[in-house]
Amino acid sequence: MVSWAAVVLAGGRGSRLGGVDKAAVVVDGRTLLDHVLDAVASARQTVVVGPRRDDVPRVTWAREDPPGGGPLAGLAAGLAHVDAEVVVVLAVDQPGVTRSTVDRLLAAVGDTGAVLVDDGGRLQWLTGAWRTEALRRALPTDPRDVSMRSVLGPLDPAPVVARPGEAHDIDTPHDLT
Repeated sequence: MVSWAAVVLAGGRGSRLGGVDKAAVVVDGRTLLDHVLDAVASARQTVVVGPRRDDVPRVTWAREDPPGGGPLAGLAAGLAHVDAEVVVVLAVDQPGVTRSTVDRLLAAVGDTGAVLVDDGGRLQWLTGAWRTEALRRALPTDPRDVSMRSVLGPLDPAPVVARPGEAHDIDTPHDLT
């Protein structure tokens, strides 16, 4: 297995959840950040892009510039700290992503990357594993407010079909129920 790092995108505004900090939302007795950190526990390095939390050890913290610049800006900020050949990129709001999910993504990376595909056939751009250099080459000079799909789509990642619950994300109060 190649050396891999993780970038966790945890800097969103959570506007559809009433402006709450998604990383701190509790699902099944644990924060969403705890869920995702468990999924990437075997990473050589983990970078969390979002507000620093003093109670979360053994991660590197980063912030997109400017804060709120979107997930691609967050990815660029996280990648600046990564030196591994492969990087797993996850949003903080998918409690169904597990170590098994990450292992399947890593196994499918190929030349550029692999992305989770939900039961509707949609690529989940915030749940993938990528060749780090392929991501760096694809990033625009100014990634603020640029869509992940427009940048990552041309990399033609391998699809990894989600198992039940893996692609569910928490965007609204309804999603929590």
